[in-house]
Amino acid sequence: MNIEQQGLFDEEEPKKQAEDIAARFIPEPVQTVSFLPGVKLEEAYPDFNDLEPLKKKALECQGCRLRETCQQVVFSTGRVNSKIIFVGEGPGSDEDEQGIPFVGRAGQLLNQILAAAEFKREEVYITNVVKCRPPGNRLPNPDEVKVCRNYLEAEIRIIQPKIIVCLGAAATQAVVDPRAKISQLRGKWLQRNGIRIMPTYHPAALLRNPNYKRPVWEDFKLIRDTYQSLT
Repeated sequence: MNIEQQGLFDEEEPKKQAEDIAARFIPEPVQTVSFLPGVKLEEAYPDFNDLEPLKKKALECQGCRLRETCQQVVFSTGRVNSKIIFVGEGPGSDEDEQGIPFVGRAGQLLNQILAAAEFKREEVYITNVVKCRPPGNRLPNPDEVKVCRNYLEAEIRIIQPKIIVCLGAAATQAVVDPRAKISQLRGKWLQRNGIRIMPTYHPAALLRNPNYKRPVWEDFKLIRDTYQSLT
């Protein structure tokens, strides 16, 4: 009776198995280039591998003049291991009061859009380019963005999303390119380091101009379909 086990002395299969096992332990490449344009990795809190210490650092930040005029630092909200990040421009008065991004009129509209696109707000990650409210709800100035984008760089590195949605011009310029124009890029998929980027109008722009609602809905359908293909 032949008691030889199938493949026992076959060199090819064990070799392949060994290679497969070894491949699992190959260390991931160290990030050497920042994700956001113009950010220096050494300034983007490279020692932080968790959002909690990063949030604590942000809450203590006095890096620019915005902290002098706002009530509090507004860091982020949502699931910390989400595959999708929504990046706004900066907190408004309601956000500054409550300490949570997108809770005012624009935030309520964003909630409606998310629900219509089959997203649960608690399952996505929402943040802003700057964490302190600019006076009068103006757009953040370039020097303010320069300081605060280091937190956003660290957030992206820690969360490792598959999709980033840029809500508005300031977010698009911070994530894509300082020269980017939202009117030219909205609704178009961009990609960097394996992460898909979709610029679209900020919900506050829809409140000022209802004609933007249809384009934004078309954008969110693309975002929804791509997101659902990941799960």
